[in-house]
Amino acid sequence: MKPARIAVIVGTRPEAIKLAPVIRELQRSRRLQPLTISTSQHKQMVRQIFHDFGVRADADLDVMRPRQTLSELSSRLALSLGNFFGHDRVDAVLVQGDTTSAFFGGLCAFYHKIPVGHVEAGLRSGDIYSPFPEEMNRSLLGRVATWNFAPTARAAANLRREGVPARRIHMTGNTVVDALQWMIRRVNDAPLRRLVGKLSRSTKLVLVTCHRRESLGAPMVAVAGAIATLARENPGLVVLFPIHPNPAVREAMMPILKPCPNVSVCEPLNYSDFLACLRRAWLVLSDSGGVQEEATALGKPVLVLREVTERTEGIKAGALQLTGTNKARILRAARRLLRDAAAYRNMAKASKIFGDGRAARRIVSILEHDLR
Repeated sequence: MKPARIAVIVGTRPEAIKLAPVIRELQRSRRLQPLTISTSQHKQMVRQIFHDFGVRADADLDVMRPRQTLSELSSRLALSLGNFFGHDRVDAVLVQGDTTSAFFGGLCAFYHKIPVGHVEAGLRSGDIYSPFPEEMNRSLLGRVATWNFAPTARAAANLRREGVPARRIHMTGNTVVDALQWMIRRVNDAPLRRLVGKLSRSTKLVLVTCHRRESLGAPMVAVAGAIATLARENPGLVVLFPIHPNPAVREAMMPILKPCPNVSVCEPLNYSDFLACLRRAWLVLSDSGGVQEEATALGKPVLVLREVTERTEGIKAGALQLTGTNKARILRAARRLLRDAAAYRNMAKASKIFGDGRAARRIVSILEHDLR
């Protein structure tokens, strides 16, 4: 019997990380055949991730343009994905998370009456403008999807509360844990030495990521100010910031961070290099959902640079603390961890709340069963 063709839509770096284990699992299936479509929302970073995992894109839609608006990106995605599904018939479409690529992948599949699987379904912050536009994207995908692959019990409960039928909800765990477990065994400290030099065992490494659209402008300037102040107060700290390629992020951050001798700003890292740094980190400052999950799995405390998080399981486990982008709140939380060893130990506990490393296998098994 001819394998069912599964189009896997990948737009951004986090999508590439979280869908790579699913693509690899699909490649092993006798009943399913993956067709990986890159929208190039994060062109170079997606290529890096695919290289790390040994997968490749079968098609590249190349939708990005310099400084384009959300409306311009949306129109290009709708046209490109609509044309693709019109010419290349597939049996199902997989999207992940809450990006614009994911939403229009699901919407255009719906327009062509192709069933949609939503990986990492059911995450909710409760505020449609935070994260923006992601909260609305994932809420709407919950209505479109035939298969809602929820990473946690809380995410599944969110979907049930919104009226999604139980038969369309499958609790699988988060595929980021699959990716983490596969890659962490393959990393070493060489990338970290290349970026910041050799660190003594007592050196505290602070790893930073910050890119959210709702944080652009004054909030991001406040985050940069907090990082710079923390670095000046603690010259023994080493701060590593793989900076997002968005020019607006760089314009807000670089003038403040560049004068700090113990702050190293580098280009975005491939996944194995990033995990090498995360594994050695003492503290993480991040507005990334994936980093919250990865750090929790590794027992790395995270100060979440957002006012809300849809990963409240991490807060309950004690691994995450919300600080928002307020300079004073970020500094207060970081200073407490620096001076209070007990408070630090309470946050530095590895947890399996986001998954056990078998989410991709569960997702593919469900698709194999339903697409017989």
